Amino acid sequence: MTEPVTTGTEVPHGGTADKVFPPLDPSTVSPQLVWLAITFVALYFLLKKIAIPRIGGVIEERQNRIQRDIDAAERLKDEIDGAMRTYEKSLADARGNATAIARTTQEKLSAEVDRERAEVEAATAKKLADAEARIAETKRKALSSVGDIASEIAGPVVKQLTGKDVSADEVKRALTAGAGE
Repeated sequence: MTEPVTTGTEVPHGGTADKVFPPLDPSTVSPQLVWLAITFVALYFLLKKIAIPRIGGVIEERQNRIQRDIDAAERLKDEIDGAMRTYEKSLADARGNATAIARTTQEKLSAEVDRERAEVEAATAKKLADAEARIAETKRKALSSVGDIASEIAGPVVKQLTGKDVSADEVKRALTAGAGE
């Protein structure tokens, strides 16, 4: 014969079915409440004396570290601002120096150009004066030789036109008398 199959929900034979789960047993509620109060008070004092001060110390240290970091950041920001002001001042000074150097260089070059221009103008004026003197000398020579040339040409021209022979002294007197009029 086969035995019937059981699902395991039955109380085994020989066991007592009137046993209750201890936390749910009404007869043990009072001692459970006493132990709950003792455990709660012990846990409260443990947290108050050990855990909360440690947590408070960690929070305080964290706040101090944050404040130190903020102070360091402000100090670095001030240093950076100072460095930027120094940089901007140096940059402005450099620009001013560059402008002054450019102005000085321009003035030197202008003075040098003016000096060279004066030298060129003086050399040109000297050459012009020399050329005018040569022209005047050439003109004086040409004018002095014009009389000689005219007297040489006038004699034969008068002879050919009039048929009379004229001396060189007469031609010179006639030309000198004509030039004076």
